[in-house]
Amino acid sequence: MKITILPGDGVGAEVTREALRVLRAIGTAFKFDIETSEGLIGGVAIRETGSPLPDETIAACLGADAVLLGAVGAPEYDHLLPGQRPEIGLLNLRKALGGYANLRPAKAFPALIDSSPLRREIFDGTDMLIVRELLGGLYFGEPRGFEGDNQAAYNTMRYSVGEIERVARIAFEAAESRGNKVTSVDKANVLETSRLWRETVTRVASEFPGVELDHLFVDACAMHLVTNPTRFDVILTENLFGDILSDEAAVLTGSLGMLSSATIGGEVDLYEPVHGSAPDIAGKNIANPIGAIASAAMLLRYTAKNEPAALAVENAIDLALANGYRTADISSKGTELVTTSEMGELIAGYLIEDVDVRRASSTV
Repeated sequence: MKITILPGDGVGAEVTREALRVLRAIGTAFKFDIETSEGLIGGVAIRETGSPLPDETIAACLGADAVLLGAVGAPEYDHLLPGQRPEIGLLNLRKALGGYANLRPAKAFPALIDSSPLRREIFDGTDMLIVRELLGGLYFGEPRGFEGDNQAAYNTMRYSVGEIERVARIAFEAAESRGNKVTSVDKANVLETSRLWRETVTRVASEFPGVELDHLFVDACAMHLVTNPTRFDVILTENLFGDILSDEAAVLTGSLGMLSSATIGGEVDLYEPVHGSAPDIAGKNIANPIGAIASAAMLLRYTAKNEPAALAVENAIDLALANGYRTADISSKGTELVTTSEMGELIAGYLIEDVDVRRASSTV
């Protein structure tokens, strides 16, 4: 596989380094080659080139099989207008790659029961996939801007039937391989775009008779995520709602650092942890790399089409957690605190050990 690595800002370089370590380990274990190149994005790209997404980065990404990104965002640029900040580099990258469906899994890890503020009986057994539309809605709708010497501002939420249909099909197809249930989230009692969303999703549901569909308003969904999360299998929603709800789902895992994501449907797939650049801990080797490593597992699943390799990485993550190893964000009494690099090394080690054991047992 040819993978373009975009470390980005803050802790991005630290977590992508460990994800790449694990990818190389799985490549060795499963006997396939990984070719990597590195590009600039975000604040570091602004500092070095003046652009949050240089043309060279776009070219490198479009020439790859997949892109693995760390994080984007640098506080030194917070004073700039939204269209000039590091984050616009990520939005423009998503647009350039064409990925319209953002997949964000969230599950309760048995070993992290004590890391979530929720009671065990509320979230134990939770395993959901949030499918977020990624190229429409408020983040991309036009017109947008300021008026009256910055005395007013406006954004446009806009969706077409085609945009909704394509992401809905991704959600229903995912549900067919999981629990056969899709919960579509909108605000159809207030927004015209949400009325169109609900009507279109309902029509697409008829193509998948084996999948149950229900609808929730976004505020009700936000409540159920922390009071009854096991009711969800696949959550389908638009760009802004999905951004917020998927971050809220971090409470189920104990930390944003645990959450991975995949952006699919375009010319090249993009993988990244859900967390931000965390500039306050950058360079301290204490960030949680599991979200980035789990994103690498999604890369193996959706781009490489190598389900055994993806499962091997996910199993190695489970083993590291089950054996009591924790980074600072998920540490608790009785666990062993490890650094970013130590966690990556542990997961890579468990991966190779587990694969070797499985191979040995299969030949007996």
